[in-house]
Amino acid sequence: MVKIINIAIDAMGGENSPLKNLEGIKLFIDKNKKIDDYFFQIYGNQSEIEKIIKEKQIDIKKIKIFNTSTVISDEETPLAAIKNSKSSSMWNSINAQISNNADISLSAGNTGVLFVISRMILKTINGVSKPALAGLWPNKKGMNVVLDLGANIECDEKNLVDFSEMGSALFKALYPQENPIVALLNIGSEEIKGTETLKKANILLKQISKKGDFIFNGYIEGNKITEGNSNVIVTDGFTGNVALKTAEGTAKFLTDSLKESLTKNFYSKISLIFSYFSLKSFKNKLDPRKFNGAIFLGLNGPVVKSHGGTDSLGFYYSIDLCYKIVKGNLLEQIRNNLNHLNNDKR
Repeated sequence: MVKIINIAIDAMGGENSPLKNLEGIKLFIDKNKKIDDYFFQIYGNQSEIEKIIKEKQIDIKKIKIFNTSTVISDEETPLAAIKNSKSSSMWNSINAQISNNADISLSAGNTGVLFVISRMILKTINGVSKPALAGLWPNKKGMNVVLDLGANIECDEKNLVDFSEMGSALFKALYPQENPIVALLNIGSEEIKGTETLKKANILLKQISKKGDFIFNGYIEGNKITEGNSNVIVTDGFTGNVALKTAEGTAKFLTDSLKESLTKNFYSKISLIFSYFSLKSFKNKLDPRKFNGAIFLGLNGPVVKSHGGTDSLGFYYSIDLCYKIVKGNLLEQIRNNLNHLNNDKR
């Protein structure tokens, strides 16, 4: 019997919701007509959702709507939001993993609130002191998993080791034919460089990598992340968030500057005609919507955070990520990896 993957979606989170969220669902259904192993639990304003489903002619056989009465805004602090969150679409989409057998939860809502609620409801995996926020980052050879991206400002060597094991598990779940290759983000590749925490983590990861969960590739500098020689990049949340925002800003600067240069005058517009397909390929490669979806790792259930300002295509990619995470048995992979750490402590 085919295992049905149940994806719980906060339909009201993010800009232009629930329209863009439902259009993303429609895109996923339309692109996956040949597979029949998924189902959507949609949490939000039922009448509003039903109206859009009818207008967009979304296949209702793949959907069940759960009516919720409140929405958590982007302006609310986690503490304020939690007081009134149990009737919200966000709370119920996460709690669906407890109450409605959902396999994964997806929201484009307030990141801080989502993280706190997810941790409250799902709890952390035994042995994990700090859950991490992981994201996908393209490189020349394929894709990187980068973590932490902002959930933990300060980390010790144990946290970085946990992140390495969990990030490797995520990479294996998404890309089962490839080997996870871990590197610690540092200011240099030499072993004498970096903080004491990084040096201690470096020593530990050399030993732990012998268990076979990942290949350890030592330190990596920020300008080498896209080379692809390592595919699981581990750092603390402060450094990871700065690196991510810098990369996003650089990619936008490049595409905007190129567009401006090629439309500046008549001659540049003529050259644009001859280079259209190459430029289109360049733009597609850097399209952030394709990498939309950050993953909370270390909880007793997977939660994906979609960018709040993305469009329906970006939300589609976050749904596709959810499907692949469950299909790749992420939680089983994480627990197997962490068991090696726990066994070493006995």
